[in-house]
Amino acid sequence: MKKKTFVSFSFGCRVNEAEREYIDSELIKLGFKLNLKRPDICIINTCAVTYKAEREAKKLIYRLKKDFPKTKIIITGCAATYWKKFNLNSKLPISLTISNNHKSDIAKIILNHLKQKANNSAKLCKNFLNVPNNSKFKNSGRLLVKIQDGCHRFCSYCIVPYLRGLPKSYTISNIIKSIQSNKKGIKEIIFTAINTEAFGYDTKQDFIDLIKTIIKKTDINRISFGSIHPWSINQRFIDFYKTYNPKKRIVNFFHIPIQSGSDKILKYMKRDYTTCEINKKINIIYKINPCALIATDIITGFLGETDKDFKDTYNFLKKSKISKFHVFRYSPRKNTAAYFMKNTIKEPSELQKKQRSQILRKLGEEKYNKFLKKLINYSCNALFIDKRTDNYQHALLDNQVPILVKTKENLKGQIKKIKVEEYKKNKLFGKIV
Repeated sequence: MKKKTFVSFSFGCRVNEAEREYIDSELIKLGFKLNLKRPDICIINTCAVTYKAEREAKKLIYRLKKDFPKTKIIITGCAATYWKKFNLNSKLPISLTISNNHKSDIAKIILNHLKQKANNSAKLCKNFLNVPNNSKFKNSGRLLVKIQDGCHRFCSYCIVPYLRGLPKSYTISNIIKSIQSNKKGIKEIIFTAINTEAFGYDTKQDFIDLIKTIIKKTDINRISFGSIHPWSINQRFIDFYKTYNPKKRIVNFFHIPIQSGSDKILKYMKRDYTTCEINKKINIIYKINPCALIATDIITGFLGETDKDFKDTYNFLKKSKISKFHVFRYSPRKNTAAYFMKNTIKEPSELQKKQRSQILRKLGEEKYNKFLKKLINYSCNALFIDKRTDNYQHALLDNQVPILVKTKENLKGQIKKIKVEEYKKNKLFGKIV
C-alpha cells in the first residue's frame, strides 16, 4: 500500500507545539510520510484560550479544504475538545475530531480511521517525549520537552483545566531518558508545561529537582523554560537561580504569565497573588541578573475592569522590570467561573478592549526596544538557529533575545560567543568574538 502523506499545524502555546512534534514522530514511525505540498491528511492541534485562537484554527481548516479538497482534515487539541463537547464541530469540513484525552493515541486512531495496517514492529509511545528529526526546533539544536499537562488552579477565565484535566506529570527519569534518546546535535532543551507549578503533584517530585537532575545527568548546554508560572517562582527557585552551578546553563528568559496589574482584577481572576507579591519576585530576578529578559501575558478587558483598573495595570507594567508583553483581549469561555460571573459583573465593550490592548502593546514595544538598546556591548554565548536574513544568520543570546550576525557560514545548531554591537530598526546586530 502506498505510503500516506501528512502535514501538521499547531496553534497556541509551546505545549501544543511539543505535542505536534510528538504526533509527527508517531506517524512517521507508522509509515506515514511528511509532505507539505500534497498531504493525504492534515492534522491541526488547536487552542481554545481565546475566540481569536479558535477563529484562526477555523480559518486554517477552510483554507486547507480549499487548497487540498481531497485531504482528510483531523483536529485535536483544546479547541477541538471544546467544539466536540458542545457539538460545535458538526458543520466544519473535517473528517475526525480527537479530544485531548485521546491525543496520546492519535497516530493509532488516525491509522484505524484510514483503515491502514500498521507495521507490527512499530510501537506507540504514549508520553509525548519522542521528537521527529524534521522538527524546526531540533534543526536549530533545540528540543521541546513536555514535562507536564493539566492544571488544578481553575482561574476564573480559563477553560484549559476543563479540557486538559488535572495535573499529570512525566517522571524525572522518563524525561532524562527522552533527552538522552533525542540529544544528538541538541544544545538547548525547552521545558514546556501547562503549569510548571503543578509539575510533580502526582509523581511526588519537584520542579527544582528536575532542573538540578538535568544539569547533573546531561551535558546539554542550555536549559530554558517556555513559560514559568508565578507560583513556581518561590524561595527555593530564587535560591537556586542565584547560586546554581558556575557553568551558567540556565537561559535567562522568564516568561511569567501575570495576566493583570490590578489587584482587584487578579482577585476576580482567582490568581491568588497580589501585584506587590509578584513584583517583589520580578525585582529579585532582575537584581540577580539585570540582563535577564522578563516577559508576561496580560489579559485586558476582563470582567469588572474599569478605567482605573486598566490604569493600574498600565502603571504596574510601566514601572516593572518586565520588558516584553503578550497582550490578549478577554474572551468569555463557556462553563468557566467567569462565564457565570458576567451576570453580575460588567464586561468592557469590544471597543474598550481593543483600545486598551493597543495601548498596552505600544507600551510593550517601547519597553522591549529599550531593553534591546541596553544590551549594546553585551557579550555572551549564543545559539545559532536555522534562519537567515540576507548575509546574516540569526542567533539567540543567553536570554533568548534574537540577534543577527554577519556570516557566510551556516552555523545553525552551534554555540559561539557573541558581542552585541548595534541596535538598528528594532533589531540587534553583533559579531563573533
